[in-house]
Amino acid sequence: MNTVRSAAAALAATAAVLGAGAAGQAFAAPSPTPSTGKLPAGLYGTKDPTYDGVWRQSLSFLAQRATGYQPSDRAVEWLLGQQCEDGSFASYRADAAKPCDAKTMRDTNATAAAVQALAAVRRQSAAPEKADQAVKDGTGWLKTVQNEDGGWGYGVGGASDANSTSVVVGALAATGTRPTTFTSAGGRTPYDALLSFALPCTDGEGPGAFAYQPDKTGKLLANADATAAATLAGLGKSMVATKASPEQAPACTDLPKPTAERAALNGASHLAKALAKTHHLVQPPMPGAADTAEQPDFGNTADAVVALSAAGASKEAMPALEWLEKNSASWAKESGPAAYAQLILAARATETDPREFGPVDLVEQLNAAGPAPKSPDTSASSTTSDDEDSGFDLWWIIGIGTVVGVGIGFLLSGRKK
Repeated sequence: MNTVRSAAAALAATAAVLGAGAAGQAFAAPSPTPSTGKLPAGLYGTKDPTYDGVWRQSLSFLAQRATGYQPSDRAVEWLLGQQCEDGSFASYRADAAKPCDAKTMRDTNATAAAVQALAAVRRQSAAPEKADQAVKDGTGWLKTVQNEDGGWGYGVGGASDANSTSVVVGALAATGTRPTTFTSAGGRTPYDALLSFALPCTDGEGPGAFAYQPDKTGKLLANADATAAATLAGLGKSMVATKASPEQAPACTDLPKPTAERAALNGASHLAKALAKTHHLVQPPMPGAADTAEQPDFGNTADAVVALSAAGASKEAMPALEWLEKNSASWAKESGPAAYAQLILAARATETDPREFGPVDLVEQLNAAGPAPKSPDTSASSTTSDDEDSGFDLWWIIGIGTVVGVGIGFLLSGRKK
């Protein structure tokens, strides 16, 4: 979900932006040097992968599995090669042959995203045992760096934030691990951390929303990116969440004893209201930018669509999905594979055909951004990165029907949970 980052942006941020967003972060490490030279053959995208190589590779895998494709063995091997011996992943390692050391900037978001991706592709990979071990090692490492409050920061030792905690919860969902059993040394769960970022329904500015982190004074400020991520996590879902049934109009309700699920539904209520007027979320101007006007936030809007659909509010999500169909083509082309993946997952969550997404065939564009994936095969067994999401298998079958021209269309997918 990291999103997720973060689950949700493509993580192609600069170190300055990451530092500005992580108020109270407990570490200060130097920024990695941007990579130079020819990019690895197995990597998706053509832009500098220093800050998002593992993230965009992982999202690409999830979106391809959602449309029936299996990433090429070369692409899977590249992602496996990015893992450190302790199970962690950095955002990107230009020289994967060099062992990770104390200077390697391990990244909880990249690790959690890679766990979700490898869990999705392992059954059809050339080395399923290796991929399975990578998933176990990645999950194990996340356990070792869990903060006392039950959450995670972006980097090891950083104060917990809603986005990082949420993408880790997505990894737990992908491996069939219940977040309530993933406790810190003090007995706190990821849900305990998420609830600490939840704003009450009585909040005047962001009722039901989630904050990224408390500000320097301890106040919680509504953050749409964090809200989309935490809504999925509170429901116990990963980035490949599907439409929930039955439909339920989002509403905000404060309980005497807060629960993660109720907080997630409150988050969905906030997102629905945020999208009601313009059908898209906005992002503030970058620090130092000449243009100080707010701009549409395509990635977080796509994440919000997934979160709303997972919460049973796909009706409220559809106007935003339709807005993305009309307006996201240029953004996706400029941003690359992670953007196409986010849009595919948003289309999937609303049972919309990603091959006819406005003027764009999202599946074709994503597949062209990396090594040619394996074509859907009706003899292959489907896979899911979310053990509680039976809709993933159905969409794998739908992808097959689309490619071979059977004309079955896009069927309804459901949520087993």
